[in-house]
Amino acid sequence: MHVDAVIFGGGVAGLWTLDRLVRQGCHAVLLESRALGFGQTVASQGIIHGGMKYSLHGWLSKSAQHIRKMPEIWQQALLGRTAPNLTNTRLRSPACYLWQTESLASMAGMLGARIGLQVTPEPVPDDDRPAVFAQVTGSLSRLPEQVIDPASFLTDLAAQHRDRLLLIDPSDDGLRFELTSPGEVIRIHLTCPETGKTLSLKPEQVLLTAGAGNARLRKLVGLSADVMQRRPLHMVLARGDLPELHGHCIDGLKTRVTVTSTVDNDNRMVWQIGGQVAEDGVRMTPQQLTDHAARELQAVLPQLDFTNVEWSSYTIDRAEAQTEGNTRPETIQVLCAGNVTTGWPTKLALAPLLAEEMAARVQPIVAEANRIMQPLIAWPKPPVAEYAWNETERAWWPVDLAPRQFAPQRRAA
Repeated sequence: MHVDAVIFGGGVAGLWTLDRLVRQGCHAVLLESRALGFGQTVASQGIIHGGMKYSLHGWLSKSAQHIRKMPEIWQQALLGRTAPNLTNTRLRSPACYLWQTESLASMAGMLGARIGLQVTPEPVPDDDRPAVFAQVTGSLSRLPEQVIDPASFLTDLAAQHRDRLLLIDPSDDGLRFELTSPGEVIRIHLTCPETGKTLSLKPEQVLLTAGAGNARLRKLVGLSADVMQRRPLHMVLARGDLPELHGHCIDGLKTRVTVTSTVDNDNRMVWQIGGQVAEDGVRMTPQQLTDHAARELQAVLPQLDFTNVEWSSYTIDRAEAQTEGNTRPETIQVLCAGNVTTGWPTKLALAPLLAEEMAARVQPIVAEANRIMQPLIAWPKPPVAEYAWNETERAWWPVDLAPRQFAPQRRAA
């Protein structure tokens, strides 16, 4: 089957790119080896960042410049005014709260967050404060950065392009590339993981948007995998008697904690907790991290009682193009070789920017009369990935927040 583009990876980047290509008249298909959004997309907190966290030092960084337009782009899509139409994507919250410690560094950071951004913090009057912030002594602002439900987004776009999504077997038996030279793919041979049927795709362009999976895919098409880096995070989960909350606590030039919330399959409130806590947690065991996270939350949200809360954690690698010193890239990364384009969005919010760049490499060459769809329609479809907090085998545990007692020191007479 001749196609204009084959996309590998069914996360936010791949699905947005697929939608963009279809709307510009291309014959494109998307291949996913596990579940839509598996890995980074469903592990994300769903915040459509507008650059605030990258401008806390007081000037508009390159990261902030590239991301500052994203909330408006996403908002127009969520309202159905622009493509892709995301009116069936669930919005967890239209905004995040921003609160701070009383340190001078925090105050300077909050001032810096207002510089040059299209999405800026709006002070919340004391008499309008939600109960969760009743004992927070620092300032409180409302930041118009949307929080989406990532699984809802995946379901929304998957429903619009279902016939173009294929579940594949990523093993050597299920996936084979035919090359003329490194980075020049002439055919992709697939074997159906359920029926054993085969399908041969002849792509004009191959687009890799598979996150960490890009490394193996690049090897299969004869390209180096050393161009990719991984930066780990150790995220915290809390469930139980908790209020709904979406926001960041700012301490100096860092986000001390970032909290987003939703309900699980049993209608219990669940918090995802990231920020500096998740960065520090890479060096901790799950129990050490949840103990640390609980004490951090107790310090920045003293109003709350965490007595009847259970805790868990999960790890995720942020896959990106290699940078000097393994630092966070400032924006999307795109690498081109032959007819293979590899892309990483860096942040969920930047998926529209990456899709625009990737789609620019593809032209609608395959004639409408040659667009055979029946083999694609009959092929198995990938499901949407499950959230970590809904995993039936996940372990949860309590955290003892009682004041720590220290035994008196005994000295020899």
